[in-house]
Amino acid sequence: MPKTLGQEILFTIMMVLVMVYAMICYNIALATGGLSNSVFLLAFHELPIMMPIAFVLDIFIVGPIAKKITFSKFNPEQTNPVFIVLSISICSVWLMCPLMSLAATILFKDAGSEFVSVWLQTTAMNFPMALCWQIFFAGPLVRNVFGFIMKTFFKGSVNKAQKAA
Repeated sequence: MPKTLGQEILFTIMMVLVMVYAMICYNIALATGGLSNSVFLLAFHELPIMMPIAFVLDIFIVGPIAKKITFSKFNPEQTNPVFIVLSISICSVWLMCPLMSLAATILFKDAGSEFVSVWLQTTAMNFPMALCWQIFFAGPLVRNVFGFIMKTFFKGSVNKAQKAA
């Protein structure tokens, strides 16, 4: 897990990339009637728009709230880390899904006078996928890749700093 602001930013970029790309693919597949190879390419058109939105929301709003909720319920020194990770992941999806569905409704859906209904439906359709994707794929993948990056590329600099002190 991230320990510094730089690590938090890197981790968030990685998580946002994996989550947003998958959710864009999912929504395009819903809109076009199914998953096809073209969906994976079409998703790259929305990614530069949705990724910065998700990053800002996660860094400044959702991440801090998810951690505050988690650490108000669990003592990190007495709780199995799996429960901490799951709680932060669940809270993040719980908060992020309606916000990102709102952004997608505003930017990509011609909702008109049915705006609230379209937003609520989009949120309801996205939530189960976002939760499962986060818990079973994106979360484990990003945490493992992030851990690998930290061990591989930053182990030497950490050891040098420890020896200097």
